[in-house]
Amino acid sequence: MSEQQTHVDNVCEASGKIIAACGALKPRIAIILGSGLSGLAKRIENPVTLSYGDLPGFPVLTVAGHVGELLIGKLNGVPVIVLNGRKHFYETSDAYPLKTMIRSVKAAGAETLFLSNAAGSLRPPIKVSELMLITDHINFLGLNPLVGPNDEAFGPRFVPVTDAWDKELGAKVKAVAKQNGITLHEGVYVAFRGPSFETPAEIRMAQGWGADAVGMSSVPDCLIARHCGMKVVGVSCITNMGAGLSDEKLSHAHTLENAARGAGAFERLVTAAVKVL
Repeated sequence: MSEQQTHVDNVCEASGKIIAACGALKPRIAIILGSGLSGLAKRIENPVTLSYGDLPGFPVLTVAGHVGELLIGKLNGVPVIVLNGRKHFYETSDAYPLKTMIRSVKAAGAETLFLSNAAGSLRPPIKVSELMLITDHINFLGLNPLVGPNDEAFGPRFVPVTDAWDKELGAKVKAVAKQNGITLHEGVYVAFRGPSFETPAEIRMAQGWGADAVGMSSVPDCLIARHCGMKVVGVSCITNMGAGLSDEKLSHAHTLENAARGAGAFERLVTAAVKVL
């Protein structure tokens, strides 16, 4: 059996397990939690939890701050699927685990993917522990998860991404932030592959491109979701200034620490936003 055939089988089996776990619930929103943002999972009402290890083809996670559990339940009364952790492309060159995860929740009925990540600010007004709505992205990963054989059952060979980050959903999230007194910037997210943090010269380059925040995730997730017809909205939690923009000592521990500082606002925003998405 080819790798692609195995992938299709994995999506079918995993989505079947998710649908069975949903029971009477019909979640239309799936949420991927980024580094240090797993606290939102504790807000899920009466969750049913599936380990990624029990879902065929799902990623095996290795990075601190990523739990590796899929939760089904209600958030603020709204049925949701929460994906607590993701596999990054600094860990692997294999796109299939991430494709399996996103395509499985789509096959299980999710229509909207809410992405989150920890990111570095490239603009002084966007401060550490604040949030940024992603309005567009720059893919500087050096790869695209859709490279390779295309399966028409999931989506077309060529995917337009002019509207990669849904403007209508973004406007709704902005309105919710304003109503709840939550500072929410907006801007362009640029993804570097990592795992090393960027150099000051790379940060200046990204600023010149028009990017407002930098990270190592979310762009592949967005591309996979748009390929299979999901709408995408996303928020970055700012955990540091880009290299050379402050005297911070960058590290993953520093990222998790500052993500925790912004996690409260993030959780309040998502909890309120699911009502209108």
